[in-house]
Amino acid sequence: MISNASENSNQSFRLILASGSPRRRELLKQMGYSFEIQVPDVDENVSGHARDVVAILSRRKAQAVAATRSEGVIIASDTLVSLDGAALGKPRDAADAHRMLRALSGRTHEVFTGVTLIDAADGRSATRAVRTGVRFRELDDAEIDSYIATGEPMDKAGAYAIQGGAHGFVEGFEGSYENVIGFPVDDIREMLQDFIH
Repeated sequence: MISNASENSNQSFRLILASGSPRRRELLKQMGYSFEIQVPDVDENVSGHARDVVAILSRRKAQAVAATRSEGVIIASDTLVSLDGAALGKPRDAADAHRMLRALSGRTHEVFTGVTLIDAADGRSATRAVRTGVRFRELDDAEIDSYIATGEPMDKAGAYAIQGGAHGFVEGFEGSYENVIGFPVDDIREMLQDFIH
């Protein structure tokens, strides 16, 4: 899928977002960039520490799109929740979502997002893994089930959206809020500045 997301006549470079995520699209739009969208088809079966996995997967996604382009800066990202060193991806079903949210209840966990930029013209690339610590208050089964019933957790790493219905679960966080959404805008802006100058 390739589409144009916004227009910015002052932008001197072509930007391609390698993601179908509406949350990433919205955050990149808020940053003021004009970009196209091309969703990569990659094998996401990678094991290891969440910090390493997100870096590998963001590179894999960016490389898949770069291979189809002769120019433009590709930006790709991947997000995982990590609890006690174990990665929590998207839940398989409602029972899996309940298991994840029950495990996160009353605990501090980490959210890692890997970001990769590749210049398709010369192959130059950069990858970063960004960490945010998030603490959940104690949750009871009824509110977990009520949240799962909304359907929101089913396509989210760790089975929750901090910007959505799970906002009230969060007691506090340390680091980038946007990183928990899956797109650490400050780091991405800094990386882009290095690429386009």
